[in-house]
Formats: sequence, structure tokens, C-alpha cells
Amino acid sequence: MILAGYMAKRIVSRPEWIEAGQVEDIYSVSSHVNDDFADYINYWKHNGYWLFDSPGIIESLAKERNLSLVGLRMFYYEAYELEFDENTGEWKPFFSEPSFATNVTKPKAMNLEGFDIVTFSVHTSPECSPLSCNSLAKEIKTNRHCLLDSFEEAKRLLETHEMPFGEPGPYRIFAVYSVVTV
Repeated sequence: MILAGYMAKRIVSRPEWIEAGQVEDIYSVSSHVNDDFADYINYWKHNGYWLFDSPGIIESLAKERNLSLVGLRMFYYEAYELEFDENTGEWKPFFSEPSFATNVTKPKAMNLEGFDIVTFSVHTSPECSPLSCNSLAKEIKTNRHCLLDSFEEAKRLLETHEMPFGEPGPYRIFAVYSVVTV
């Protein structure tokens, strides 16, 4: 797995339009349902995976731009090193954007919350997490955070086409960890 980076997110309870009773709240990588701490891309402090190398960078940016992090949760992400092309059915490598330095530090304490499948049609920032964005958790078994329980399940859903491809890919699999402050 690739050390992809961090993001501070607003956690939301399951919206009514996501008709999946097992889902309590949304921990998706994309920001369509649970917002990122800011529209951060224009600040140009992100890494080559369009995330942040450390929580400290997010905290500094928030302080510099007078952005509140109160009530937000810090997440750390690792990504499978291949992305799935739904048109060819093949796994292909992807790389960080080389014009951005990428030096992710792994957290000292973290909890694995599950695995998300995310679209990257533009090959930059996370676009759509179909389990939440497209309400696929109604048809696909997820945990209470609208994530899959295992990497193997995420890979299988893509390879067998059991997950509808409603959004343009390629698709990447992310391990989603909540950062534990010690």
C-alpha cells in the first residue's frame, strides 16, 4: 500500500437518501457527502496524491487561513498501488503528481475504519466514493461508516463488476484510518 496522506473531514450522519440501515455515518475519502476541512487545492500545500503529508500541515494551513478544525476528524489514507480500469478490466499502476513533493509520515496511533473505492477520472484529487455518493451501500454490504470491511472485498467487487460503475473511473482502493491523538 502507498502512504497517500491525511485529510481533516466533517463527519455527517447518514443522509436519508442513502437507504442503508447499517450505515450510521460517512467516512468516505471523497468530499461529496462528508466535506474536507476546506476547499484546499488552491492553497497548494497538498502532496502529489492531493492529500497532506502530515496533520501538522493541515493545522498550519487552518491557522494561516483562519479555518476552524473544531469538530472535524483527522484521517490517514493508504492506497493500493494499482487502479482499476473498468473499461479494460485491468489493474494499472498510478503515481503521485511529480510536481508536488510527497513525504507522508505514518501516524503513531491509528484505527483502521475500513476500505473505500474512489474514482479518479481526472487522475488528481479524490472524486466520488460510490458507496456513499451513489448510495451503493444500499446494495453492497458496508460497515457503519459506509466502508468495506476488507481490501479483498473491495478488489473482488471491482474485478467481478458486482459494483455498478455509475461514475467514470479509474477506481482506486483506499484504507481509511482515523488518527488517534495520544
